[in-house]
Amino acid sequence: MADLSSQQEIRQLVQQFNEHHQRLDVLVNNAGAIFDKRRESVDGIEMTFALNYLGYFLLTNLLLDTLKASAPGRIINVSSRSHARAQINFDDLESRSAYNGLAAYAHSKLAIVLFTYELARRLEGTGVTVNVVNPGIVATNFGKNSSGVLGIIMHLFRPAFLSPEQGAQTGIYLATSPEVEGVTGKYFVKCKAVASSPASYDLATASQLWEVSESYTSEG
Repeated sequence: MADLSSQQEIRQLVQQFNEHHQRLDVLVNNAGAIFDKRRESVDGIEMTFALNYLGYFLLTNLLLDTLKASAPGRIINVSSRSHARAQINFDDLESRSAYNGLAAYAHSKLAIVLFTYELARRLEGTGVTVNVVNPGIVATNFGKNSSGVLGIIMHLFRPAFLSPEQGAQTGIYLATSPEVEGVTGKYFVKCKAVASSPASYDLATASQLWEVSESYTSEG
């Protein structure tokens, strides 16, 4: 167990994993939250960006050597349809100038898609694949602590959300199905590879985001 918004706890988690395990066949990054007010992680980073995106980036990079040594392996990153509403703003990655919970969430989810595609390019020839999934809106505890307009929206639409079992289907498919063996750098919805937003395919943005992420996590 670890707080995935804390870089120290992520590093401790990986150390504990490496002490007890020599193989890692599948890594599923599925942690995230939405916040109605701006807050910062223990590392002083805006919480949505720290938890929803940088946690994926750091944990995955720390486990890459084990994944490569265990190849073939698979990485599955969970994003959201909301990524299509965002653009990466390198001048304000932490939403300091104006904070909106939904916008910060969408921004972090676009970062995940860009990270997935860039990682897929970097992992070519290693036997490790990486794909990103939009599971749909799932009826978990996600957003239950939200207040204001965001809390009202989450409450009103919760009856229409997918069950956890339904939401997990595409992730399980990507982790286990022989049909996607060797498939990498794709965005999946309902077990099908589909196009993500135009912004998510920008190579320069993906490269710059990787470099910035390395500076945030001291992984580079």
